[in-house]
Amino acid sequence: MKRRFLFLILPVIALTIFSGCETDIDVTADWKDITVAYGLISQNDSVHYIKVNKAFLGEGNAYTYAQIADSSSYGDNISVTIIEKANNGSTRTFNCDTTYVFNKEPGIFYYPRQIVYKTAFKIPADVNAKEYSYNLEIRNKITGKVITSQTPLVKDFTIETPRPGQSSIDFISENNQKIKWISAKDGRRYNVTIRFWFDEVVNLYDTTQRYIDWDFSSVKSATVQGNESMEILYAPLSFYSICSSLIPYNDDRENSVTSRLVDRAEFRFAVAGDELNTYMEVNEPSTSIVQEKPEYTNINNGIGLFSCRYTKTASVPIGTRTEDMLIEEDIKFVNKIGNK
Repeated sequence: MKRRFLFLILPVIALTIFSGCETDIDVTADWKDITVAYGLISQNDSVHYIKVNKAFLGEGNAYTYAQIADSSSYGDNISVTIIEKANNGSTRTFNCDTTYVFNKEPGIFYYPRQIVYKTAFKIPADVNAKEYSYNLEIRNKITGKVITSQTPLVKDFTIETPRPGQSSIDFISENNQKIKWISAKDGRRYNVTIRFWFDEVVNLYDTTQRYIDWDFSSVKSATVQGNESMEILYAPLSFYSICSSLIPYNDDRENSVTSRLVDRAEFRFAVAGDELNTYMEVNEPSTSIVQEKPEYTNINNGIGLFSCRYTKTASVPIGTRTEDMLIEEDIKFVNKIGNK
């Protein structure tokens, strides 16, 4: 079920008291358990994570409460389960274990260690032939409260350009070129990136792989039924200014780079499911005078998001003409053995 409503995780902690008013106002309402859950399911992943927290309210400074783990963490007081259902009636149940992430950046909420809920399973190989849905169930062991949600999967799709088996690609045309594909069933938003992989030789002998990303604007399909022809345009010659801007280091590391060698262009399609797309739309920067936005959720008996995503790539070797033009950019590219 989809709902839109206003919700404040951090409560208003100060009120303007009209002059002459002698009655104190207590803004702290009776405590209510409000579960906040986020999770994405993808057939690219073999391990799946669900982030579950609780909203909180207390006397005093809300920012102080946010730095205390117990204010927003359930810990082991909840059970988190993902249930896989196929259209032939078969089911699989996966119980999530508590685990920790240790790289939470400093911010309003406690860091760097936070609890998440983790389970390991692989999406069936016949995911494109059968219809599967994934059900999230969160059960509070103390209160008995149950929070649920459901999502389909983004199915596989066809990439038309670059062509399958294409021998190489060169960014040399002065005219715009197309990246083309057929939309995926249950896919809604497509973020397309050209990832340029290259080898970097450091201190004459050590070779490491690096990449830079050339990102394009999101494209949305008209429906989630699939089989829709989609494309984006790009200017090939922009590739060189992007490389010159992103590849050289801005510190002493650049001095240790002896040379660079081209490898491949990886066309990456990151596809968001319908619910995830709606969540992103709601949270995009406002273009109107109204800045307050509704909170989007598809979590029953709670708030948050449970949806799907899928990433597909097509790799093409970089051609010799692009290699020559990169050498002219004077960012330490040299001819790769075998290219001449």
